[in-house]
Amino acid sequence: MRFLPCISLLLLVQLLAGCETLRLSQPAPPESPNVFEETPPAQAAPDATGQCPPVEAVVCAEPEVKVVERVIERKFETIVEVPVAKDKLVLGSEEYFVIEPGALRLKALVDTGAATCSLSVGDMTPFERDGNDWVRFNLSDGGDAEPLKIELPIKRHVRVARPGFERQRRPVVNMSLSIGEVTHMVEVNLVERGEFEFPLLVGRNFLKDAAVVDVSRKLVQGNGTAPAVGK
Repeated sequence: MRFLPCISLLLLVQLLAGCETLRLSQPAPPESPNVFEETPPAQAAPDATGQCPPVEAVVCAEPEVKVVERVIERKFETIVEVPVAKDKLVLGSEEYFVIEPGALRLKALVDTGAATCSLSVGDMTPFERDGNDWVRFNLSDGGDAEPLKIELPIKRHVRVARPGFERQRRPVVNMSLSIGEVTHMVEVNLVERGEFEFPLLVGRNFLKDAAVVDVSRKLVQGNGTAPAVGK
């Protein structure tokens, strides 16, 4: 019976050893999901010298804002009414006139910048008659008809300056110009030249108190006709 305590002690030691072996053989419990492993920050790779490049700051550009301004311009048209006397003709920049003597219908340039009328003639020859100065010249309307020979007394002489030409001394004679219902006896200076587009230039000495000029129009008074014989 004295061996019974020894046997019990051995059994107790065996039992304790078996429990410890069982605890060690169990797997470790899983980690708590609330525990996060901190990842070390990435470091720049060293360059050829073994030094890391400096850190550059990145600045984002501000967005471009375009402002569109709309300007509405309003234009107002002003109409100015210019009174025109009822007894005055309206002439364009080009008109046909009938000239006397000769009763020729000539194409004329209406020039408000010219003081007197001017007529292109041919074979102009001054001469003396009864102690007075006269002039003889040929006048043509540009057609195929034979030029008219006209002789008129010289009233005076004028000097005319034109750009690019020398000053000319021209004889001045009195002639009758007609257009529409208007006929005026006016001074006309004579010039001898060759080809011309306008054989007659009508100046202010005819237009004064007789007509107004609309430079934007031509042949307002039509093609013109020679006055009837006896009128």
